[in-house]
Amino acid sequence: MGGMKGAMSGALVYVMGPSGSGKDSLLRALREGLADGDPVLVAHRYITRPSDASEASVALTPAEFSRRSELGCFALQWRSHGLHYGVGIEIDAWMARGLTVVVNGSREHLGAAHARYPGLHAVQVQVRHEVLATRLAARGRESGEAVAARLARATQPFDLPHGCRLTRLDNSGPLEQAADALLRLVRAPIAA
Repeated sequence: MGGMKGAMSGALVYVMGPSGSGKDSLLRALREGLADGDPVLVAHRYITRPSDASEASVALTPAEFSRRSELGCFALQWRSHGLHYGVGIEIDAWMARGLTVVVNGSREHLGAAHARYPGLHAVQVQVRHEVLATRLAARGRESGEAVAARLARATQPFDLPHGCRLTRLDNSGPLEQAADALLRLVRAPIAA
């Protein structure tokens, strides 16, 4: 992946949290809440599974993902649950233009993301255990065993890189509350 070339004048907001924590819903609500003049973009992810209407993602075959990776098309990429995820290098151009870019990231990949973008602001989306269990079961994507594994993984600690700014965002209640908090957060670097 290599380090960044040139100066970045924008900001990167790295949203992460367990499956079922509502990241996609939060990011959709964020996009809907942005005003025309807000210099904020939510980056889509490239993923090796079909995407659904609730997420900002582009489905790629594993072969196409690998080809794009070899061509250097991803600023960030990781593997989780047998799938490949990536965020395109277009985010570098957006930040160079002074935009705040919001990405749907991975807790396990935070260290690599922070190494590439040392000024990133990590946002950990959290939900109460019983809320997460209900959401995962309602999605119907996985077996009971897979849901149990995701629930166990959700409570595991992750490494926070030294100097990485972290905000915890509770999304256990109404989506509007968490979305408003995220909107205030992404607007903060603009006013700073």
